[in-house]
Amino acid sequence: MAPHTMITWAVSLCLLVFLASPPPASFAAAARAPPNATAADPTEGFTAVSLTEENFLLQRPYDESIGARYSFDGTVRRLWVLASDKPHARQSHTSPRTEMRMKGYDYSSGVWQFEGYGYVPSGTSGVSVMQVFGGGETATTLMLHVYGGALRYYDRQVVEDGIYDRWFRLNVIHDVEASVLTVFVDGVEKLRVPGRGGDVHYFKFGVYAQNHDSSRMESRWKDIKILKKD
Repeated sequence: MAPHTMITWAVSLCLLVFLASPPPASFAAAARAPPNATAADPTEGFTAVSLTEENFLLQRPYDESIGARYSFDGTVRRLWVLASDKPHARQSHTSPRTEMRMKGYDYSSGVWQFEGYGYVPSGTSGVSVMQVFGGGETATTLMLHVYGGALRYYDRQVVEDGIYDRWFRLNVIHDVEASVLTVFVDGVEKLRVPGRGGDVHYFKFGVYAQNHDSSRMESRWKDIKILKKD
């Protein structure tokens, strides 16, 4: 048999063996795996508490009516505030805010979680959109700010880039005894930071002006839940 014929025959035999063999398990698994397949559901092991409208306490500029800074169509809550607005209470010296203070589930022990789907319109900047209230030397133990389209831990490291004009799932877990807070965006862990002490905590969301705030700030929220570790 001619040398080139032998080579052609060997190559053909190898190709037949390769095609007949099953793919490696790792290759098959990778082909089946959806995006973020390894991301665990942050609510696993938690139970949602019962919420009614009585649990949603709106804080808004004291001289504005509810409808002037807030709307709720039964699904989406829109909260907005102007940089020129007054604080939420006449005696307060804090910055303008339109925030929802979750009441009825203040906590000082255990493992608690906030879940909600948020939306921040482009142009909103220099604002807190979610916070865990209650700290030792500070008023809060965690705040999530928006600056120029990035969601940040206070005004520090980026938690999620490209936050504008899209719905994102936000989960914040607070383990009080361990003094650890964990933030998930769209089911993926993005931040793990130590707590800041404090005796009593509760969750807030909306818009609360911070440094270098835009003239108008807005965030939208739906499917709000508070959960407790089983």
